[in-house]
Amino acid sequence: MDAGERVGGMSADFLLELRCEEIPARMQAKASDDLARLFTEQLAQAGLKAERITSYVTPRRLALIAHGLPLQTQAVSEEFKGPRTSAPEQALEGFLRKTGLTKDQLEDRDGVWFAVVEKPGRATTDVLAQAIPAIIRAFPWPKSMRWGAASETTESLRWVRPLQGIVALLGEELVGIEVEGVTSGYATVGHRFHHPGIITIGSAADYVEKLRAAHVIVDQEERKAIIESRAKALAADAGYELIEDAGLVAENAGLTEWPVPLLGHFDPAFLEVPPEVIQLTLRINQKYFVLRSTDGKLAPAFICTANIEAKDGGAAIVAGNGKVLAARLSDARFFWEQDKKTKLADHAKKLSRITFHEKLGTVADKVERVAKLARWLVEGGVIEWQNITEAEKAGRLVKADLVTEMVGEFPELQGLMGGYYARAEGLPDAVADAIRDHYKPVGQGDDVPTAPVTVAVSLADKLDTLLEFFSIDEIPTGSKDPFALRRAAIGVLSLLIKNNIRLPLLKIFDPAYVIRVSAQSKNFSNDDFKPLEIYDGDEVVFDDDASHYNVYKNGKLIARLAVEKTNAVRRAEEILRGRNHKPYKLLDFFADRLKVQQKEAGVRHDLIDAVFALGGEDDLVRLLARVRALQAFVETPDGANLLAGYKRAANILKKEGYDAPTSRHPGLEPGSRSFTDEGSGMPDQVRHDGAEAAYLSEPAESTLSVALDAAEPRAAAAIEAEDFEGAMSALATLRVPIDSFFESVIVNDPDPAKRAARLALLQRVRVAVHKVADFSRIGG
Repeated sequence: MDAGERVGGMSADFLLELRCEEIPARMQAKASDDLARLFTEQLAQAGLKAERITSYVTPRRLALIAHGLPLQTQAVSEEFKGPRTSAPEQALEGFLRKTGLTKDQLEDRDGVWFAVVEKPGRATTDVLAQAIPAIIRAFPWPKSMRWGAASETTESLRWVRPLQGIVALLGEELVGIEVEGVTSGYATVGHRFHHPGIITIGSAADYVEKLRAAHVIVDQEERKAIIESRAKALAADAGYELIEDAGLVAENAGLTEWPVPLLGHFDPAFLEVPPEVIQLTLRINQKYFVLRSTDGKLAPAFICTANIEAKDGGAAIVAGNGKVLAARLSDARFFWEQDKKTKLADHAKKLSRITFHEKLGTVADKVERVAKLARWLVEGGVIEWQNITEAEKAGRLVKADLVTEMVGEFPELQGLMGGYYARAEGLPDAVADAIRDHYKPVGQGDDVPTAPVTVAVSLADKLDTLLEFFSIDEIPTGSKDPFALRRAAIGVLSLLIKNNIRLPLLKIFDPAYVIRVSAQSKNFSNDDFKPLEIYDGDEVVFDDDASHYNVYKNGKLIARLAVEKTNAVRRAEEILRGRNHKPYKLLDFFADRLKVQQKEAGVRHDLIDAVFALGGEDDLVRLLARVRALQAFVETPDGANLLAGYKRAANILKKEGYDAPTSRHPGLEPGSRSFTDEGSGMPDQVRHDGAEAAYLSEPAESTLSVALDAAEPRAAAAIEAEDFEGAMSALATLRVPIDSFFESVIVNDPDPAKRAARLALLQRVRVAVHKVADFSRIGG
């Protein structure tokens, strides 16, 4: 019995190999997974399932072995319900056509026809012969092609590269398959140079070893292990250390069927070029591994991966790769030297040739905004730094390297090269560091800058991007975020939280600020007033009734500025100021990103909603502090019981027509930090203290009223002092009085005066709690 067959011959191992011209390395891993997935799905439709599947992929083949595949499908019996026996003949005839039976084969069950169709088992070879062509034709290559004469029609096969051969063996039996003239067989090929001839495969059992004998290692994980271990050994033997790169290991494994790592050297003079340039040249252009010396600096050496065991030990291969690398590094050194001949300020002048966005002007326009905002952040004390001009200077040079030769060759180095050029030019370290790191953080887990000038420029860049794109309604929807605004918002949040920056976002988002910093773009006009005279020292106030901006200097009105309603200004007003008290879209956007960012830190998203729903909170550091205090509170017995009491009170009020306070009340101005009784929606005439004269309060009512009298001002004072733990402690004092109230008091008393007073008391509970957080948003 063949090794691939199981006891009694009821199952066997199935081998499938699809051979073609070179598959791009970046597509191989997914293709291997897709083949196993599609194969499993196709067999499942026929009622077949293998014990396990092993997948293989090399540059020239996709393969899998389905272990323990049954030799035939199970016989099944299917039952179909038909029309009633009294139904017209046409209905019965349709049912018979559907089932393929005759009337005498039907069963009459209580006046309804039933058909029982027995389906015998199918040979697995027949199932495979039908399934494999379907898999090939439906294969989801990210890029594919047609070839040959058949390519003249769109119905022809599409594959990543021309399909050349199919091996399909169930045990030792050939499964007959034909796709676009390519038929299955026992033959495959070995290594292109070491064993170019035909290899005959007997079964799945000898597939891996026969190919290994022909210098093909089909297991991609084995090729990775060979490359990594041999590269480390070569580096160690030469006194170097391999800079580990799992992605490059996988890429080299995808480029070779018989990997042979080789060590080479290059001229140490090239090490004058920034190390990141050398690393990218080796890794991206040449697919070489980078080495470092014992001192931690880059070594003048590399490791390439050959696909052949050369007779000379690889000397010729190394020499050839060294020549190509020398040419690449010469280009990089030329770019480095040429770029340094021009100052960054002169490079920056060319930014006016680059369009940032068709509705938002050029990159030069953006740089101007970023520079002014960075200066404002430092000048206004948001970020503490003694040299205001450094932040503005860094902002003006922050994108200058985009027009350099080096960044043109290696876009991944933007920002980084600007930092190198700034330092080479003799600019202050703070400016050079800000230019280098202003893109950071670029995502969750990335390093967050802490240097003041860097933080100022990074914040300015990201805030400007968000503000400008929101102003033209380019807001992310669903999975679409073409301008990476979610990433920018995460970056802003990380910078604020890491550096504990108290930044009033609503001030940044105010349309008056859009006017101020966009002056050079001429977003407004006035014959008697020059736009550029408006600067951060002036106060710009929008007059809603007159539709103009009043400009004050030292408290005195110096100009009334008629606003030319450009799209940027009009949309800024609509989005940021809001209409009909709708939530501010950009601030809400930050709240959503905050929930995503804090999820890994264990902060509950519903608690962020509960605090943010109060409205007007534009200091995200303060908001997060309140959320953390709230989370600590609700996880205590007092917090859990108070939440339960609150929800009971809220449900009663809802049934009685007391609407819950809305998020961002019409009376709550941007920047407000708490509700007031006047904004709570609680009519004075139903206040508990106004109803006490009508009847004698029960002890639990009086106790709760007294507790509220003490807790409300205490919580409000704690919030004002940003002592959020103290605010939670104040709320905790309400737990026992609320429990007692519900245990001993009937809220819906037949006496209208009692009912009104008790509902008013519950409304006070709700309002008191809502000064800390909107508990209706909290789950549990």
